[in-house]
Amino acid sequence: MDETCGAATLVCGTGPPLAVLCSSSGLQFLCSPNNGTGNWSSTAIPAMAMTPEHMRPHNSAFLGLGLALASTIFIGVSFILKKKGLMRLARAGSTRAGDGGHAYLKEWLWWAGLITMAVGEAANFAAYAFAPASLVTPLGALSILVTAVLAWCVLGERLEHLGRLGCLLSVLGAVVMVVHAPQDVEVASLNEMLIHLQDPAFITYAVLVVCVAVALAVIAVPRFGNSNVLVYVLICSTVGSLSVASVKGLSLVLKELFMGKSVFTQPLTWGLLISLIACITTQINYLNKALDTFSTHVVTPVYYVAFTSCVVICSAILFQEWRGVGAVDVLAMLSGFGTVVIGIFLLNVNSDASGGGGGGGGATNLDLSHHSASRRALLNNEEDDEDDDVEARSTRDPVSPGRMTLDRNPKFTKKAP
Repeated sequence: MDETCGAATLVCGTGPPLAVLCSSSGLQFLCSPNNGTGNWSSTAIPAMAMTPEHMRPHNSAFLGLGLALASTIFIGVSFILKKKGLMRLARAGSTRAGDGGHAYLKEWLWWAGLITMAVGEAANFAAYAFAPASLVTPLGALSILVTAVLAWCVLGERLEHLGRLGCLLSVLGAVVMVVHAPQDVEVASLNEMLIHLQDPAFITYAVLVVCVAVALAVIAVPRFGNSNVLVYVLICSTVGSLSVASVKGLSLVLKELFMGKSVFTQPLTWGLLISLIACITTQINYLNKALDTFSTHVVTPVYYVAFTSCVVICSAILFQEWRGVGAVDVLAMLSGFGTVVIGIFLLNVNSDASGGGGGGGGATNLDLSHHSASRRALLNNEEDDEDDDVEARSTRDPVSPGRMTLDRNPKFTKKAP
């Protein structure tokens, strides 16, 4: 259906709902499907009468950004609180968690850390309802930065020059990404989410992801799983991109639930939940295998690059977040992303050089099969800090798979008294 707006003619075709402002008439034309007819039509709505169902306010992206940043702070603080609690238990002579002890369950600092982490994860979950996934997901890596800085300031742990440079680069890269990221949220309701999920482009992407993941798990893992970190990481990243899409949809479920709408009677709600559980289970399984085989300072930056890239691709196909973004903004986003990657890499190198990190040697190449056996032997004999017993693996939280955490807290050498 066509609508005339000044000298331009608006043609309403297939695709996601789209609102277009006609300045000459003061109306906005909403392109949306006619239920039951399969046809598309445009509806003239006064600009002041547009509701969140038609067009999300510009400020929503800033709300999502604020929630994402708050989440990184809460997550970073949670690791420090749990670390402090475990250190207090160690000084009291309690049985370590690695030896079967559960004394940390009686330590209020540990519980404070757990609650703080839950708050951070909830904030990250909510951020997907207000901001593009291509903005929320990359910012998850900043929790590593927060943990490193707080470990230096609060715990008195050592942060070398490489680590400080990594912190600076991570912050600068994040700022660039925030400034140039897509600002508009394309999906405002479950009905719109269903329209996006039925898009042939996304269906093709989802089928391709499943085929690639199955092929890697069946063919590549037995042959190259112990020699190339990309095998495990690619499985986690491709499947993880679908989990972020599920989180985006479930955040809309919660939003409509709070608005008093009936969401549990809709098949889409349960489909998103089942998809999220399946994706998270797969992610955790293969990410733990990667961390058990390769050094953390290799897995962390490679996983961050692969996972974020897959999420951006999935978001571009499903939510069309990059529609209308200029070439300058795209280049700036890529530059900021690369800067954050370098910063995270330097933080992990700093951790490894200071006696922590992934427990592996100093190898930084992607083919580490000849180091795996000796590295695992060293892991079995080293004297770990108490936090390693509780947080010995890097996982993606089922609530916010966009969140990435170190498999160990930064273990820097203690300052000399």
